[in-house]
Amino acid sequence: MTEAAATIASPAFAQPAQEAEALLSAVRAFAQTSLAEKAEAIDRHAYYPKAELKELARLGAMSAHLDTPQGSGDFGLTIRAIAEAARVCGATGFLMWCQSVCGLFMQQSANPALTSTTLLRHITGQSLGGTALSNPMKSYAQIETLLLKASPVTGGYVVNGHLPWVSNLDSDHYCGAVAAVMDGTQALGREVMFLLDCQAPGVTLSECPCFSGMEGTGTYALHLKNHFIGADQIIADPARPFIAHIRAAFVLLQCGIAAGVIQGAIDSMWAVEPQLGHVNEFLDERPAALQAELDELLARVMQLAATPFDSSDEFFLNILDVRAHGAELSLRAAQSALLHQGARGYLMSSGVQRRVRESHFVAIVTPAIKHLRKEMARLSKQEMPR
Repeated sequence: MTEAAATIASPAFAQPAQEAEALLSAVRAFAQTSLAEKAEAIDRHAYYPKAELKELARLGAMSAHLDTPQGSGDFGLTIRAIAEAARVCGATGFLMWCQSVCGLFMQQSANPALTSTTLLRHITGQSLGGTALSNPMKSYAQIETLLLKASPVTGGYVVNGHLPWVSNLDSDHYCGAVAAVMDGTQALGREVMFLLDCQAPGVTLSECPCFSGMEGTGTYALHLKNHFIGADQIIADPARPFIAHIRAAFVLLQCGIAAGVIQGAIDSMWAVEPQLGHVNEFLDERPAALQAELDELLARVMQLAATPFDSSDEFFLNILDVRAHGAELSLRAAQSALLHQGARGYLMSSGVQRRVRESHFVAIVTPAIKHLRKEMARLSKQEMPR
């Protein structure tokens, strides 16, 4: 392995260098030992890494981006920590993103019921949560309609509806969700965002169909029937200005998943270089070139991470661009790794084979490549959503 591939690229970041490197070193050591032992079980055998996520939370891997005593508002550091885990196990990197974003929802909510003990438990890994924003994000992009409906009642709302895919869930977990506010069957033109407790009355989790990989992501269908949400659960009302505020940060944090999957693919290419380099040199995509492209992409990501709450369309266009580049590079790097490894990479137990599936996930998870390109086209033309 070359020196360039030895660690995830490390441009300047906000947290003091010594503390940040100590955090990353701890995450790297944990990922390459305890997490590596579970990667195949997470991918193929539906092992949900709850204990591993709690340990990563204890290390501070999913809270550096939060403006709290436990964090430092350093989005770049959280992205790099996610990348260190995703380099070994893409599914765990994805779950870290879910946990990181759910914490962001709470911290930015300005709701004392969510920003005190609830957030502290989340940051320290005593409780875990996900994000149910796939459908709302697609709704705002005019790809889907909102699937949850909220009716105003005394003291809050009653919510009904069904979400087919929500990750990092379990019976004692929670997630940030968005519902259209209704008056009977008439939409009132606004949404409410809230923290949904999976144990609460009227909430049911059901198993999803078997995926091609990443089976251990705690992904369930959510069913809500006459579920009451009160003021202590509200993240934002109305939700749309809040989503506009956090949308860039939401998407940017996903770059850690892509960076880790790409770096893992490059690692596996270097691993066979001593034996197969004499023939692999005839392949189009070589590890040194892919590493240089990844390092350049990460430099862009780190620059954007310095101002994650910039709400301008130009900034968001840049966020969408690096996210799309990461997804596309994931696909290229994983396929190249398979070609470099040859028959050994075609074994079902191969980490390369797993990484191919992980790269596909990076390309289709919301926002998928097609979603990203749709929004980039809209913003480039300065078109207003209909």
